[in-house]
Amino acid sequence: MEFLRPASWEEALAAKAEHPSAVPIAGGTDVMVEINFDHRRPTHLMDLNRVHELHEWEIGDETVRLGASVPYSKIIDELAHELPGLALASHTVGSPQIRNRGSVGGNLGAASPAGDSHPALLAAGAEVEAESVRGTRFIPVEDFYTGVKRNALAEDELIKRVHIKKADGPQQFSKVGTRNAMVIAVCAFGIALHPETRTVRAGIGSAAPTPLRARTAEDFLGAALEEGGLWDSGRTIPPSVAREFAELCSGACNPIDDVRGSAAYRRRAVGVMARRTLGWVWESYRATGNGRTTEGGAQCA
Repeated sequence: MEFLRPASWEEALAAKAEHPSAVPIAGGTDVMVEINFDHRRPTHLMDLNRVHELHEWEIGDETVRLGASVPYSKIIDELAHELPGLALASHTVGSPQIRNRGSVGGNLGAASPAGDSHPALLAAGAEVEAESVRGTRFIPVEDFYTGVKRNALAEDELIKRVHIKKADGPQQFSKVGTRNAMVIAVCAFGIALHPETRTVRAGIGSAAPTPLRARTAEDFLGAALEEGGLWDSGRTIPPSVAREFAELCSGACNPIDDVRGSAAYRRRAVGVMARRTLGWVWESYRATGNGRTTEGGAQCA
């Protein structure tokens, strides 16, 4: 196994073009586990820790440009206001040591259906900035996952940044595991309200071959909120609407039975998480004054 250690982004792209099979490594929280268990034996490893651009982030008017190697701990500490759903998901990643090394870029590169960042990225709305010596392209995150642990990157491409829309409304994340900490998700769910466009986005993890959006559920809930005047009034969402949303989210799943949980359990759990997280984000929406009035007609702050 040959070890490559580029000192700049340009060197990294050149090395990837010369050695397309080179596996990039920064935190190593996924790659090194596979190598240590002899599940993977690449011919080349490419250490990206000296590429400073990958460790930087920038808050723009509409998006956060997140370097591929920015660790989860920085998202929790520095970006919880702009990216609340991703910050909540980051809290559930492994141990403090893993959160100090692991990154969203690494999670995307691994493309595991159980990756903790995926539901939050799908719910918030994100694009992956991929680059090679041939140029740059932007891939919507919902198009990035192409199969179990497979992604849309070409052989000579590397992830440079992830462009994530800043929250314009409440966001939530929920995860089910076999214990409360340091666990791979049995299934996970992220939801984001987007009051500016009066839309809802919902992301599901570990309940299909790839992370996915529950598009039918999103469309149903967005229409129900609009038709019921709830975006403006801030009234409580009717239980029948919440139940239908949960059932549609459950129906979007295509899970398998494995050692962590059965397909039936995953479908059931996604529905429960969808209903609960919807309740949490809607209460936040009402409490923060996004709706003009509360249930009793009082003015929101």
